[in-house]
Amino acid sequence: MVAPHAPSFYAATVPEAPVRPALAGRIRADVAVVGGGFTGLNAALTLAEAGRQVVLVEQNRIGWGASGRNGGQLHSGQRRDQDHLEAAFGLERARRLWDLAEEAKALLLGRAARHGIDCDWMPGLIEAAHKPAHVEESWRYAEKLARDYGYDKVTPLTREELAAAIGTSVYFGGTRDAGAGHLHPLKLALGLAAAIEAAGGTIHETTAATSITPQGGRVKVGTTHGEIDAGEVLLAGNGYLDGLDADSEARVLPINNFILTTEPLSESEADALIPGREAVSDTRFVVHYWRLTKDRRMLFGGGETYRRGFPSDIEGFVRAHMRKVYPQLAEVPVAHAWGGTLGVTQTRMPCLRRSRPGVYVAAGFSGHGVAMAGFCGHVTAQAMLGDSERFDVFSALPTPKFPGGRLLRWPILVLAMSWFALRDRL
Repeated sequence: MVAPHAPSFYAATVPEAPVRPALAGRIRADVAVVGGGFTGLNAALTLAEAGRQVVLVEQNRIGWGASGRNGGQLHSGQRRDQDHLEAAFGLERARRLWDLAEEAKALLLGRAARHGIDCDWMPGLIEAAHKPAHVEESWRYAEKLARDYGYDKVTPLTREELAAAIGTSVYFGGTRDAGAGHLHPLKLALGLAAAIEAAGGTIHETTAATSITPQGGRVKVGTTHGEIDAGEVLLAGNGYLDGLDADSEARVLPINNFILTTEPLSESEADALIPGREAVSDTRFVVHYWRLTKDRRMLFGGGETYRRGFPSDIEGFVRAHMRKVYPQLAEVPVAHAWGGTLGVTQTRMPCLRRSRPGVYVAAGFSGHGVAMAGFCGHVTAQAMLGDSERFDVFSALPTPKFPGGRLLRWPILVLAMSWFALRDRL
């Protein structure tokens, strides 16, 4: 049985993709990639274009997980800001991490252009300060990026300028990043899959990996429909590792996030909200994020849960958050409401590692996956091809295990996230 994509705006606005057949029997490959999201797709594309025999298996459909359900926002930098990275790792490593984040944006947009992937790209991303103290902090940070990193695309917004840019007065000021933006993530994922196949790679959907066994200098990947005898393996399941690598699962915790889209708004209604059509996110720890789609729907994300399963009323769950930002949209009809699972780390930095001989893991993008998930897949593939410099930068970052192990990490996280959510409201 084929698990359909979540009934999202994204799934409703892409052409019906052909179902790639499940793996049948035993095959041999240079590299097996487990997971058909941005990480696995970009790794497989890099390997296929280098002439490697690569097989990608996805337990559902391409882009079925977070890569096909997320908010579609492409941010600059890493998930943690440069002040934090400088304090944690020193100026030189912080600069390298900034440069890699810029490479990540360029990789995404370059591949979309080179392969003719129309993913509704729109430049511009606004950060809205939900507390007065955050305004000065964001303006100082914009000055720092220009002065110390040569990145002059972030400009300050006063409270009045912000209100005019985003159609609400509930925030206190912010910044606009002209070098970031937003896109249709499922269109991007499906376009990357087509590019892999054009380069000679193989994709099997509805094929869940069930075991990873290094053996005799190679790695056996057991699946629900057969086996792959691979030279190397990339586990690119992020929040869906589900027993494939217990040690990595202890470092990457799945959490759920939720989005809705309204029915299309009129041109004048859309202009009254976001006339510049930028994406917007705020400074909450449990962030609100939103944008207008190409057909002028409000796409709004907000709220997280830390348990298995989704709320019974996702629309009501998200609408409550949207109403606080846009009370004028309280009665606007909602067309789609859905949830998705992403992977977070304690440090909020990616988890890249060699977990066993021949087995690589790339996961834990902590809400920054549009930029970093695909790039981390790409740099892992580069390491397999003999250039490990970028991979080594990430793998040297500490990724501690969550307290409590696999059984107790959930309740401990709930306590921590509840505290941060309370702090957002204070």
